[in-house]
Amino acid sequence: MQTIELGGESVPRIGQGTWHMGENAGQRQAEVRALREGLDLGMTLIDTAEMYAEGGAEEVVGQAFQGRRDEVYLVSKVYPHNASAEGVQAACERSLRRLGTDTIDLYLLHWRGQYPLSETVEAFEQLREQGKILRWGVSNFDIDDLAELDAPACATNQVLYNPEARGIEYDLLPWQAQHNMPLMAYCPIGQGGTLLRDATLQHIADKHNATTAQVALAWALRHPGVIAIPKAVNLDHLRQNAKADTVRLDDDDLAQIDAAFPPPTRKHSLQMV
Repeated sequence: MQTIELGGESVPRIGQGTWHMGENAGQRQAEVRALREGLDLGMTLIDTAEMYAEGGAEEVVGQAFQGRRDEVYLVSKVYPHNASAEGVQAACERSLRRLGTDTIDLYLLHWRGQYPLSETVEAFEQLREQGKILRWGVSNFDIDDLAELDAPACATNQVLYNPEARGIEYDLLPWQAQHNMPLMAYCPIGQGGTLLRDATLQHIADKHNATTAQVALAWALRHPGVIAIPKAVNLDHLRQNAKADTVRLDDDDLAQIDAAFPPPTRKHSLQMV
């Protein structure tokens, strides 16, 4: 699988998301099985957050990598209302307990809140000095937020990115490329399945003997600085995701996607879900 350097480590460009995991106890074993299968397939970056099922997703992740912690590049996020000096410390320690590990590889501020960025960054740096996290970054930050942050130590910015939500191409994506900051794309295959039923993506998928999800992932990965973190519990979908980086879209494919989902021609407000 293609890799990229993130926070000084080589990670796969297709990882595993966990939003909505941990919400249904009856699904827990299937979710654990899917994450472990994903590790077997080389999708060793796992992204989660204290927000997801109010810690439930972190518990699923912790169960999934039990006995395999060294294989995993672990990403989690702190709520904005926990992003004070004391709040970050306490939130991280709760996440570590739920995950069953001593260290989070990459810890993100989930989105901006009421606390000054400088206070949150100082708390992140304290966690790093304590060995509780190795790197830190942000999520749902627009270009003005990153400019205000002005922190070379910020390892990534995780934002919504797929053919239906491509406003970041106007300024944010180029800015991050210029600053050698990898962009982590959440919901890269959309939500609710509407993107995956798109006729244009289906036409391109048929041409490549692929699925529409693989086409959407290949489209995101056409940018060398992008990491995609699709979520899958269905094992067939998981295996398809893992093979998406072998799909190579040509200029005609990209032109068709541009026609169906026009690229931005002006600044757009950052989209979030």
